[in-house]
Amino acid sequence: MARIDSLNILNTAGAKDLLAEKYGPVIENIMKATISGRLKNTELSGDPTTGTVEAKRFVNAVSDPYGTARANAKGDSVKAQPVTVPVNVDREIIEELENKDVTLYGVDNVINRRISNHGRAMERELERAFFLAARTDGAALVPTATAINEITEDLIQSIETTKNDFVDGVPRDLISITMSTAAYGKIRNFLDTDVGNANVNTAAGEFGTFHGVRVFSSVYLPANTSMLAMVDGSVAQPVLPSMPDPGKIQLSDAYGFGIFYYYGTKSVMPDLIQYIAA
Repeated sequence: MARIDSLNILNTAGAKDLLAEKYGPVIENIMKATISGRLKNTELSGDPTTGTVEAKRFVNAVSDPYGTARANAKGDSVKAQPVTVPVNVDREIIEELENKDVTLYGVDNVINRRISNHGRAMERELERAFFLAARTDGAALVPTATAINEITEDLIQSIETTKNDFVDGVPRDLISITMSTAAYGKIRNFLDTDVGNANVNTAAGEFGTFHGVRVFSSVYLPANTSMLAMVDGSVAQPVLPSMPDPGKIQLSDAYGFGIFYYYGTKSVMPDLIQYIAA
């Protein structure tokens, strides 16, 4: 009886609940496990279902001589720069499953396989869009150094020393660098072989930080990008997933299910993004 119930579950009222239960951890994992999920701006206001959300950058406070507010009978206004982020990319992953395949694999097994694959497809797309927006709006740094460790330090300092109305220098623990696999391999080799780094575990795939800055390796950087550095929150990428009602496709022996997702990607702090071309 359990086998029959399993075969029919996609054609029942409980099907959407089942898929929601399966998709939930996948979507959550995308937001947590991806590099973009760790770096993107999450301080957004508004309802993404309306088509836009908003991020704000607040101008640094400036001190005045004692008595200024009393003389003016008011304090300084809080100045903010709003950045509207449109949710303007509409995507879907909708697939059909023949009843024969459900019969062979069992509904839980085949759904788990496909939903896992859907998650990886979304992950790739969101990562590429995130890094493309960052590179497009960021500033190119032309390194004068030739050694990979010196190039990396120059990139860090290009962000660290930024001063404008919004920032007066940036702590290193707020900066992250994402490298191409080639650049990551070079700095990894430097850390593995330099005599001053004998305590580095060469068996580990990641070394975590370089001079206090988090370092990641990614295959999803735009073409001709060696390194991309940014302050956390420099790019916003709201994502709104939605599931269609699953069920049997008319005049067929196949089931249809999948996910719709809507997102937008925009730089909120382009002045805090620097990259080095490959």
